[in-house]
Amino acid sequence: MKKTIITVCAALMTVAVTTASAGEKAKASPDAKIEAKASSKEFEQMKTLVGKWKGKVDMGQGPVEMESQYRMIAGGTVLEERMFPGTPHEMVTMYYDQNGKLAMTHYCVLGNRPGMKLKSSDAKSIQFDFDATCGIDAKNESHMHAMTLTFEDADTIKVSCKGIMEGKEEPDHVTTLKRVKS
Repeated sequence: MKKTIITVCAALMTVAVTTASAGEKAKASPDAKIEAKASSKEFEQMKTLVGKWKGKVDMGQGPVEMESQYRMIAGGTVLEERMFPGTPHEMVTMYYDQNGKLAMTHYCVLGNRPGMKLKSSDAKSIQFDFDATCGIDAKNESHMHAMTLTFEDADTIKVSCKGIMEGKEEPDHVTTLKRVKS
């Protein structure tokens, strides 16, 4: 009797593990349908940036060529931006909704990751401001502190970044980027 109960329990465990494993594989399958998550109007506006953009930026040492690439990841819930892709100065910024509001995390060449939250927006622009909960000492650590994205037209954007360097606010660096058409 005891042997029968152990055999039945083992069989039930095998079925349970196999069923759970199959369910997890189905969820992880690239062909599995992912339910669309509602996003903010600002995130929807950011999605229009998907593609490659080029322009010139001057960070105080003269203008240099800049390329940014935007792509959707994580089932359409994150917009990834790569600046200076393939170079030693490559940086990544992730845009996402946090509690229904657009936010971003910037992985910077300065070796830190400032976070920013939506400050304001309208039909033409989105403004981000420093999120003090990101773990950066804003008074003592150099970092990107604010950013404004202005949508000039479907193929032109202006990006204005405010930095804090050694505790001092730097002048805004404005870059105009044009969409690269294939």
